[in-house]
Amino acid sequence: MIKFNLYKEGGLKVHLVKKDDKLPEEIKEYLEKKKFSYKFKESLYLPSFLEESEIFMGLGDDELDLEDVRNLFFELGNILRDNQEHEVEIKMPDLSMCNRKTIMAAYEGLRQGEYEFTKKTDVKEKKADFELTVNYSAFKGPEEKLRAGLDKMENIMDGVFLARDLVNERANVIYPESLANIAVEKLESLGVKVRVYEEDEIEKIGMEAFLRVAAGATNRPRLIVMEYKNAESEKIALVGKGLTYDSGGYNIKSPAGMNYMHCDMGGAGTVIGTIYALAKNKAKVNVVGVVAACENMISGTSYKSGDVIDSMKGLTIEVANTDAEGRITLADAVHYATNDLDAEKIIDLATLTGAVTIALGEVYTGAVTNNEDFYKEVLEAGKLSGEKIWAFPYDEDYKKLNKSEVADIKNTSGRDAGSVTAGLFVGEFVKEGTPWVHLDIAATAYRNKKSGYLPKNATGIHVKTLNNLLDPTNC
Repeated sequence: MIKFNLYKEGGLKVHLVKKDDKLPEEIKEYLEKKKFSYKFKESLYLPSFLEESEIFMGLGDDELDLEDVRNLFFELGNILRDNQEHEVEIKMPDLSMCNRKTIMAAYEGLRQGEYEFTKKTDVKEKKADFELTVNYSAFKGPEEKLRAGLDKMENIMDGVFLARDLVNERANVIYPESLANIAVEKLESLGVKVRVYEEDEIEKIGMEAFLRVAAGATNRPRLIVMEYKNAESEKIALVGKGLTYDSGGYNIKSPAGMNYMHCDMGGAGTVIGTIYALAKNKAKVNVVGVVAACENMISGTSYKSGDVIDSMKGLTIEVANTDAEGRITLADAVHYATNDLDAEKIIDLATLTGAVTIALGEVYTGAVTNNEDFYKEVLEAGKLSGEKIWAFPYDEDYKKLNKSEVADIKNTSGRDAGSVTAGLFVGEFVKEGTPWVHLDIAATAYRNKKSGYLPKNATGIHVKTLNNLLDPTNC
């Protein structure tokens, strides 16, 4: 637990310093003796210096941004936790950035170190609860605005952690029905209208493609619709891929790949976590979340490679690969969001392709869009959040790769430009003229190793981006 006191003193002193900063001579000499070089994130912990514990952290020579602040305070939090220091005093230097956003980034960095997901029963192997009091002073800024920024960031991080928990949880716990129940439990008390459609209702709506993906599973599908309206503004839809488990169907995955398929609902986790944070912050937005939740399993009723199936839009789909199932569920979901729910803009998020990992690794989310202006808004929100996005080309020549000889469209064109064609497939089902951004989070929603403040496994990617897009913070 982290408690921030604004403009108060007391506790271990944290010095964030550059080489040319004015420091007492005896301190400069001591730092030189310890070969402290003032590099970014370099730290020196002094349990007793001049009768008080102190930490020196280097700021480097380059201009810092908000992501640097997050990483700096994440490192600071680790030092404090490792040394069981429970109260610190920080006088934040002028970094020539918005003071409100700076303190939000500092809080986030400290909070990131708190996250853990484990099913281990041995208490010794779990991260111990750590209480930290931060007495924070800044070079300027009204206390009320800083406090409001801290409260807002706390709620956003709650949304990030909720998304991580949902994605990290195994498929015997998170399946369509239980995911829907969690959405109801977490969101309705915050003023979000949640409607859960069962199979007969989904059939009445006409989501034939979605139901064909779900056909082989014992755990039956659910359509989860989450409406949060706190403003008379344009309605924006967030659609998350909700495959709570993906065996690959008859194009079955390898044993190694199968181990991680509980995370194939990363898009759904982000959408639920985003709406949770927006509602906690009472954001002035009009947003609807849509998750077509199901499992892709093998049985006598499963869809097969070579099948031609119908869709809500009326387009026929050739199933060239049953393991390209997420885009088929999204086809009905984005059509529903833009036609039946009248969304004026739409963003879909999906752990969609292995190809995006090959192209961009775990560093960037891949994007496809039909509207450059809307994409730029998403991109800027991502930059502010420290969540990188890279747009693939939107080109009619790539659409040709999705043409089918026996249907209106096929669900995969093979290895060539796999992330592009997958995104364009989804885009075919968005209502014409609706600004749309597709985010392929296959490599960024669930990582093979930790990096900076991002943990191994679920990251909760783009909860921050979407909150910054829909509910921006001013200075």
